[in-house]
Amino acid sequence: MTARRWLAAALLLLSAGASHGVSAEAPKPAPCPQGAPAHLTCLRGQDANGAHLLLARPANWNGGLVTHVFGGPRMAPIRPETTDEDLLRFAEYVADGWAWVSTSRRRPGFGIRQAGEDALSARRIAEASFGRPRIAVIHGQSWGGAISARAIETLNHPDAEGRRPWQGALLTSAVLAGPTRAYDMRVDLRAAFQVICGTHPGPQEPQYPVTLGLPRGERMAWNEIMARYTACTGSDLAQQSRSPAQRRALADLVAVTRIPAWSIPTHMAWATNVFADIAWNMMDGRSAFGNAHVRYQGTSDDAAFNARVPRIAPDPDAQARLAEDGDPTGAIAIPVLTLHGIEDATVFVEHQAAYRATLERAGTAHLLQQVFVEEEAHNKMSAPLYPAAMAALRGWVETGHRPTVEEIRRGCEAARARHPGPCRIRPGYVPQPWEARVNPR
Repeated sequence: MTARRWLAAALLLLSAGASHGVSAEAPKPAPCPQGAPAHLTCLRGQDANGAHLLLARPANWNGGLVTHVFGGPRMAPIRPETTDEDLLRFAEYVADGWAWVSTSRRRPGFGIRQAGEDALSARRIAEASFGRPRIAVIHGQSWGGAISARAIETLNHPDAEGRRPWQGALLTSAVLAGPTRAYDMRVDLRAAFQVICGTHPGPQEPQYPVTLGLPRGERMAWNEIMARYTACTGSDLAQQSRSPAQRRALADLVAVTRIPAWSIPTHMAWATNVFADIAWNMMDGRSAFGNAHVRYQGTSDDAAFNARVPRIAPDPDAQARLAEDGDPTGAIAIPVLTLHGIEDATVFVEHQAAYRATLERAGTAHLLQQVFVEEEAHNKMSAPLYPAAMAALRGWVETGHRPTVEEIRRGCEAARARHPGPCRIRPGYVPQPWEARVNPR
């Protein structure tokens, strides 16, 4: 980085820090994450809110900048290395000439609007460090897709020259139904677990509405969640070794939630610690989620199940606050391209149907292109999909031509020479409506 650009980045950080009373650290040259592509220059620093920044520019920089927004939300304390794994996971971007910036965010946990503000801060600092990019794209992965979808609605305003911070958005395996309904299957999971297993919370523990996640101030480790789950379902045992009650418990949990058995523990962990983060750190101990009028079907005894299941009504103010924080409105002004695995069991592909419906109501669906892939992977699908999607998005921004799914598939096939992997794109696939996969409220 030239001295002039380093000074510009320092002034940007320090001026912002003065307004927040926070000490910032301008990005400085630093080692890249071990295993990153060669010929990469990395910088590290902190923004005015204390978020750690990772910037990377390849020697063959193509003038493009990717602001990467990771998912989760991650609950571990933020560190300078928080986003190292993301650069390594999506190294295809920098290998193909894109510059990169990512932020740890100022705090772990939920908060979509705040996380979007942190992404915008990182985007601005990257420009001060590298110079003005020819094109800037935001890439949201998983829950990062929810952040990115809201950021391009609320934070992507044009400057005096009419240029927006991001000219395109790539949303991969993204949570796009909006937080007021995206986690309904996890509400159903926690409620069903109490009917079927009765151990989260257990009878000797403090009782609380399960949509609060946990009592105030508590966290639950993965191994403890798994211990409660496996004791009830026998999921750690061979099928023939499980008791009839365990087999019935697992089958009923799957029927109620439509979550595959192998994926239930991940959803249970989220509905424990992240529900608690939302309730106690954002909603003053109130629940934004509920199941008051859900009629559950498919269990071994629906009548008994529905009679016993805990019924919880969402707090109206908490629900409204959550909607304002993260529910997409469709008020977008830039091209958006999505990639989603059809068999993704962490973020159901029906999120894409919900998002398209939102944009159709807003009259902006012409700015959306959705690509569906025959994969079940969530954290990372086949490698050539990502650079192909990014190249197609760039072409859309620069030429105005909305790429067809077939064109993106051909781009993926071409990218295989650099990034080995299959291109199982399914042109013509249409996901079923959200309510067909998640119990309607």
